[in-house]
Amino acid sequence: MSVDAPRRPGLSLRVRLTLTYAAFLTVAGAAMFVVLLLVLRYLPDTNLVDGDNGTFAPNRSDLLDVAVPLAAYGMGFLVLVGLVGGWLLAGRILRPLVAIDQAVRLAATGALDHRIDMPGPNDELRRLADGLDDMLGRLQRSFDEQRRFTANASHELRTPLAVTKTMLEVATADPGGQDLDQLFDRLGEVNDRSILILDALLRLARADSVPLHLAPCALDELVGEVVDEITQDGTRDIESSLELASVPADRSLLLQLIQNLLDNAMIHQPDGGRVWVRTFVDREGRASLLVENTGPVMAPELVSTLDEPFVRGAERTRGRAGSGLGLALVASVARAHRAELALSPRDGGGLVAIVRFDAKAMAPTS
Repeated sequence: MSVDAPRRPGLSLRVRLTLTYAAFLTVAGAAMFVVLLLVLRYLPDTNLVDGDNGTFAPNRSDLLDVAVPLAAYGMGFLVLVGLVGGWLLAGRILRPLVAIDQAVRLAATGALDHRIDMPGPNDELRRLADGLDDMLGRLQRSFDEQRRFTANASHELRTPLAVTKTMLEVATADPGGQDLDQLFDRLGEVNDRSILILDALLRLARADSVPLHLAPCALDELVGEVVDEITQDGTRDIESSLELASVPADRSLLLQLIQNLLDNAMIHQPDGGRVWVRTFVDREGRASLLVENTGPVMAPELVSTLDEPFVRGAERTRGRAGSGLGLALVASVARAHRAELALSPRDGGGLVAIVRFDAKAMAPTS
């Protein structure tokens, strides 16, 4: 049924709880009256006289004449107590649900900053409220990230287009004074920049949406392949320490994760700097990948945002253009594999990036 479809009117939950409580008390009182009648049926219905002093003793009919009106008054009293007490108790019990309902309705209007912060013991309603607060917090962070991503993506895509437009306008205004070879080279560079950003955006979308084809992958071997590819021309060097580690993963996405981590380290590595890469299995049995590089000193507040799209921590030092999506793609691939990406500033400058895979999924290769 659609959310907007009309629903038949009905009693509120508080009214239903009140009626239920009142009905319970009424049924309990009626049961006691029935028990009284069962007891009275064992009394004779004839006139009784006390043998010791000859005084009159009430028989069954006499007791029924007194008990039935009292039972009727008692039943009425129980109904009244049930309705009033049930209304008050239901209101007290449902008070947390009212707060939860208000939070849900505010969230439906787009106000995700409201929190219930329910006090009280750790009961079912408290856990429900805490779970809703946690969900609202996650949704708020997700929407904030999406808004930042949209704004940053628009800026990143608009910049090369604006540069291209400016160069073409200048060339059109003064066709004879332009060095066409230089113009074409600059247009090619700007176009390559646009293609780089769009490719990175597509890879980022793939990492979050495509189904994974998991298979056992030797993490150390894949890292070794990427390191050999990067350093094969002999102009760059990466110090590696690769322990045997196996991880069930999508091979192509895992290669993309490794490539992006090492590319990020190399791009931001200063002249004379160093890059280290390690694979190992930690004490909890989780296969881990560590990439560390020298570089400028970065504040922890900045480092904590580097896995967001288009966030850059330092100027590139290797003369290679970047899209600003490298670590964001690493974070997406890590999430898809239920792995954890941890970024921290390196003592003396630079960055330390560790990817820790799910403990239950990891085991060293034999």
